[in-house]
Amino acid sequence: MAPEVVGGRRLDELDDAALVVEVQRRRPEAIEILWQRHSSAVLGVARRVTNAGPTSEEVLQEVFLRLWHAPERFNPERGALRSFLLMEANGRAIDAIRRDTSRRGVETRTAAPDRTDDDPVAAEVWDIAMADHLRDALDGLPDGEREAIELAYYGHHPYKVVATILGVPEGTVKSRIRAGLARLRDRLVAVDLGEQQWTND
Repeated sequence: MAPEVVGGRRLDELDDAALVVEVQRRRPEAIEILWQRHSSAVLGVARRVTNAGPTSEEVLQEVFLRLWHAPERFNPERGALRSFLLMEANGRAIDAIRRDTSRRGVETRTAAPDRTDDDPVAAEVWDIAMADHLRDALDGLPDGEREAIELAYYGHHPYKVVATILGVPEGTVKSRIRAGLARLRDRLVAVDLGEQQWTND
């Protein structure tokens, strides 16, 4: 079977941005070529974040399904497709961790018996609650700060890699992380004080 041709060029000779245009035109061959080019890198990010084989495979599938169903979300003026896909993989992997953490937290709270303040299990419940507050605080950060923190701390990427993925200087990444961590600290301290005040009342 002859290779698919667009504008006198074979599909596999097109760059990523042109292939995304073909994805918008609902050409499955285009998404297959993009899969061949980038699936290994996407899977690598998913594995680093989730530390789980099946979950990372699900993240990989989700990233390319999202590209197939909504290719217009990719803007070539904002960076390379690979960077976009790696950011997607990191975000979807973090979401998967959050869902799993939330599910385990609900199971723990549901299964736990009544306890007094000196019950040693109370510390675990508090940790779960604070994890929920941390996720809320992260979601409330400006996008640049949240993305930098998630890539560096959840994704375990060094600053230089974070800078490459986000398409900004390394110094900007460090500044965003410092500012974001300061906001997180302030918000979590406020939550802690609020919980203490509620307990004292």
